[in-house]
Amino acid sequence: MQPGGRMWDRIRIGLCVLSCLLLAPPGCLAFLPNFWSRVLTLSWDSYTHQYMTEQALLNITLDTLRLLPARRHGDAGDEAELGRGFWRAVREVVQSNAAMDFLSTTRSDPVYHFDSERIEGAIEMLREFWSQTLLSARAREYQGARGSLGKLLHSLQDFYSHSNWVEMGQTSVYLHLLHPGEPSLPVASEDTPTCSDCDSIICWNNILPELTQKEHPLLTTGYFGTDLAKPPGKCSHGGVLDSSRAQRARGGINKDSTSPLFSPHHYLHDDAARLASAATAAVLQDLRDAVGAAEFLRLFSVKQQPALVFVMDTTGSMFEEITAARRRAHSIIQARASTPKRPGTYLLVPFHDPAVGPVYETEDPERFIQYLEDLMPLGGGDEPEMCLTAIQLALTRSPPLSDIFVFTDASPKDAYLYSAVEALTREKQSKVSFLLTEDPGHIRRVRGVRERREVLSPDRFSLYSSLSSVSGGLTIFTTNSDIYNVSSIVQDSIVASKVTLLHVESDSVSVSSHSFRVDSAVRTVTLHLTGTLTHCVLSSPSGDHQSLLDQSGPLAELKHFKGLYRITLLPPMEPGQWNLNASAEGPVTLNVIGDSNMDFLYYFAVEANDTHPGLARVEGSPVAGVQTFLVLSVMGLSSNEDASFSHVTLLGGNGESLLKVPLNSSSSPSSGEELVGWMESVPREPFCVRLSGKDGRGNKLERVSTEMIQPTHVQIQVLSPPHLVLGRPTTVSFDVWNHGPARHFILTANDDHGFLTQRGPHRLSVGERAAVKGEVELKAPEDTESGGAVTLTLTVQALDSPDANYAVALLTIMPQTPDMTPPSCSPMRVEAACPPLCSQASWTVSLMVADRGRSGLAALQLSQGQGVLTLLRGRKTGTQKPRRREGKQGQGKADGKGTLEEPRLLQGQPPFNVSAWAGGAPLRVRYTASCCAPLAELIAWDGVGNMRRCHLSSSQQRETLESNSSSTAQKTAVTPLMWGLMGALLIISALV
Repeated sequence: MQPGGRMWDRIRIGLCVLSCLLLAPPGCLAFLPNFWSRVLTLSWDSYTHQYMTEQALLNITLDTLRLLPARRHGDAGDEAELGRGFWRAVREVVQSNAAMDFLSTTRSDPVYHFDSERIEGAIEMLREFWSQTLLSARAREYQGARGSLGKLLHSLQDFYSHSNWVEMGQTSVYLHLLHPGEPSLPVASEDTPTCSDCDSIICWNNILPELTQKEHPLLTTGYFGTDLAKPPGKCSHGGVLDSSRAQRARGGINKDSTSPLFSPHHYLHDDAARLASAATAAVLQDLRDAVGAAEFLRLFSVKQQPALVFVMDTTGSMFEEITAARRRAHSIIQARASTPKRPGTYLLVPFHDPAVGPVYETEDPERFIQYLEDLMPLGGGDEPEMCLTAIQLALTRSPPLSDIFVFTDASPKDAYLYSAVEALTREKQSKVSFLLTEDPGHIRRVRGVRERREVLSPDRFSLYSSLSSVSGGLTIFTTNSDIYNVSSIVQDSIVASKVTLLHVESDSVSVSSHSFRVDSAVRTVTLHLTGTLTHCVLSSPSGDHQSLLDQSGPLAELKHFKGLYRITLLPPMEPGQWNLNASAEGPVTLNVIGDSNMDFLYYFAVEANDTHPGLARVEGSPVAGVQTFLVLSVMGLSSNEDASFSHVTLLGGNGESLLKVPLNSSSSPSSGEELVGWMESVPREPFCVRLSGKDGRGNKLERVSTEMIQPTHVQIQVLSPPHLVLGRPTTVSFDVWNHGPARHFILTANDDHGFLTQRGPHRLSVGERAAVKGEVELKAPEDTESGGAVTLTLTVQALDSPDANYAVALLTIMPQTPDMTPPSCSPMRVEAACPPLCSQASWTVSLMVADRGRSGLAALQLSQGQGVLTLLRGRKTGTQKPRRREGKQGQGKADGKGTLEEPRLLQGQPPFNVSAWAGGAPLRVRYTASCCAPLAELIAWDGVGNMRRCHLSSSQQRETLESNSSSTAQKTAVTPLMWGLMGALLIISALV
């Protein structure tokens, strides 16, 4: 069947699903969750949460790149260059957003969706999500920040679809939702009728006119379902899925889609979506202003190079390995010092027994080298070490999609952590590779002195081999003399444009033939092969052959070290299908990697047929034997590259084809369309995913994702993980679903901070095709730093079969009483104001900026204005005469004691850290500008990220500002001096 035929099948499924939706249990609807919702509701032109979020993230990111020097980020306008990490970060935000419609704990709660007039509670929750996002971003807990941001954006977007804001005729966003200092509108009381009856699927003018009066408008939102009683005369959400639509007042007001079946106010859908999109962009701009442009780009992994992550055994026998790691790191740093391909961050986790850590993390390559220099191989004697604990730390601290390299000669002492570590590698799609310098006969050393040979089991490293296999990494058994050369795999792997063309494994003596495809987008190709070869012949697409073990030739160069064969294809590489025919003794792993921008991401999903039609992401591993969707996004193709992708193939561990999954047709990823494949039944065997397509010239394209997926018959899902409050116990609830016969399971919980009050294991009994609920408790000590994140890993294992699965949740650590109060801007005096002719004078105002909360003033930025903002400290502003300085104005000059004196801020500069300069105390500031530049904006942040925008204007802008402000807005008139007698006036409108 052709891909297009598959799409029409999906449409027919959508028609069938529609009838099922009419019988769905009540819940809360919202803007449609994602692209597949359009198919299920037959509303092809509806804006979805996914589309609005993706577009805002892309646009603000490209805008942010244009603000930075071009030399740092190359072509700022090319979205094809944003990198695989960026698109994965976007996917995290989008899926966190969509999950609000799918999770049982959030989909029917009106507070998460601005339903049932729970407006004040929804606003409070919005601001909590904002605080969590800022705290996490400032603590560089980026995954937690992206999760909180997705939740925030979902509720924010729902406001414009579910309320009467659009019907009021509003054409700008409701700033009060996230900024308490902005004017607010009252909410209709419970006994105030809000709608009239509407007996049609399309409701015109059914909101009572008194709610939209300009003098005294009232906010309302529609009621949904019957879980929360709808008072008489109130508006309903409306649509075929809302059981309250038949209660008076009948009808509804939602603008979720362009379909009148689902949205009685569908004709206002575009207006609601436009405001929701503008509000989404505004949040992202505020976030960028709060953390700075550079940190904003790190938050979304924009053009970020991979991290260099070493997990290092530091026992007494590891001198050669530590030296090799240091030399390899230095080689990478030196080779890429003058290029943008230098690693984005450096992470080192030392371990032995019983100590692990501390974790050394830096963006400074010289400091990383120093960390390695400071490692001292000491102690040892007993062979097992705490290796898995160290890997767990590396996984939680490193970005997703990282390559982690473990140097050790010892087996794991903490094998009980294996399931948690495997879960983390799967969740973060990171690869773990082991460089092992030990043979089955263990040589015991103490302080570097050989004592005696102990015969240990050759299987003691089996957990390492298993972990590298499921993650797509390598396990290499080598020697001290070859460890440096073997570590060349680090240099090959730490490249942002690395793609996988083939990944296969063989467990026994074998003669095998493996093919891989090289396309014109691939610049270089390297093969890593572990094991012991007896025969190896490489064949090119045109039929040329080269025996790699005994001859050099025009096709490739082979370097052999103990445990590793490194093969590099020589230029010019011929596009097409290459073949490697090899004979080996023992297990072999072959990994073929290339240098190319084109790659893909994917996830598994199931159709949600209840009150939120769409595709819900499968958490953990997919369930074998059930209908499942495979959703892919291709990145790295520029807008002028024409490519199409026809199918994916599920490959077994030896590279054999298990299942071919056709995809719906798509031209290029820049269109924003995702590729979707449908599987009637997920195979039981482990598999990896290979994407196949053609470029614009008809040449075949192939890419492979190397992590091995293990289908299962059990699922575990965390129900909307809460945040952790310092000093208080927090309960995390979850469901365990058994898709097989009745049986017993073992549940294990683990966290990376040791905050669990009881780890287990816990024994669960689950009936046939049934589910049980469970919970675990964590408690963060009161002296823990807020803003950090705790990674909670839950694993479940059947006692009678290999069936197992996992769930990973990030919990943000919050203070007991969060500071929600933004800084304040108070006018002090006008030193100069403007005459009628602007070119003849400048205007100056002095004001006090202070934090009214507990966090202290943290940062200031002149976000708009052509003048100069001068910061003053310790003297009265009114009598302060600034000292003139020569040269270019900047962010301050050091006095004789090495401190900044009178920093001067200009538009376009990043936020200035006033907490380091003034210790968070109130500041007196002076702004001076030409009278021909009458507007300015100052942004002030406190220590937890609360923000206030202070708008400054010269007198000729008074009328405009007053017309745009509510009578409830704060206005302060400052008595002018001489020019004030002539009618000049300054207005400061303090805006959050």
